[in-house]
Amino acid sequence: MRDRVKLSVFTKPWPAMPIEALGAFVRGLGFDGIELPVRPGFQVVPERVSTDLVPAARQLADQGVEICSVAGPTDEATIVACAEAGVPIIRVMARLDSGETYTAFEDRMRREYDAVVPLLERHGVTVGVQNHCGRFATNALALSRLLSGYDPSQIAIVWDAAHEALEGMAPDMALDVAWPQLCMVNLKNACYQLQGAEGEHASWRIVWTAGPRGLASWPKVVSELVKREYKGTLCLTAEYSDHEAVDALIAADADYARSLMREEWLT
Repeated sequence: MRDRVKLSVFTKPWPAMPIEALGAFVRGLGFDGIELPVRPGFQVVPERVSTDLVPAARQLADQGVEICSVAGPTDEATIVACAEAGVPIIRVMARLDSGETYTAFEDRMRREYDAVVPLLERHGVTVGVQNHCGRFATNALALSRLLSGYDPSQIAIVWDAAHEALEGMAPDMALDVAWPQLCMVNLKNACYQLQGAEGEHASWRIVWTAGPRGLASWPKVVSELVKREYKGTLCLTAEYSDHEAVDALIAADADYARSLMREEWLT
């Protein structure tokens, strides 16, 4: 299984945990790697990425954990630090500004990607753009259109199964669209919860929930990846509406993901 795919976890829920303890914690859950936030308040902050990312990667490697991706800025300092630390992917999202039309948004984002491509090419790092519900590029079709023409070794798709399920297509169709530009797959899950009393105008709340319980079928996602001989990273994003239960939920979801991977990749 592990020569085919790496199982990673987004460590956003644990900003105060020292790097060595973080490595031991996620390794104990059975993860091969992490996605590390390079954000204010986390173990590596943007203004210190040049000095702190490489030592963090070494400390994690001592625990048997790889930094498979970072969630952070795409400035030169971060790109260079990722190259030096052996981090292949900087994950970002594509958000519409307030009042911005969608076509203007696409034009703006492509100008931003054009500006960073030479740095990515020089340093061998990929910017992975993730779909996100709401005022973002929401699904595989939107990302495929937005990133059309870019070398996927430089600008690629991070496909998120839960956001696709909320505002997109079935996994087989979505992965068919994303596949030529795909660099990573996110696994989490969500559903809509109806708000308000009967007879009132309906409003819906998104509930981030456990892997088996949402709109995204993890078995279908894994099965489709197996069909396509996917060899990249599966990142569990550890996003749950029940913040107090994150540790228990991510442990259960790690077991669930591994069971699907064993069932599919080893049969």
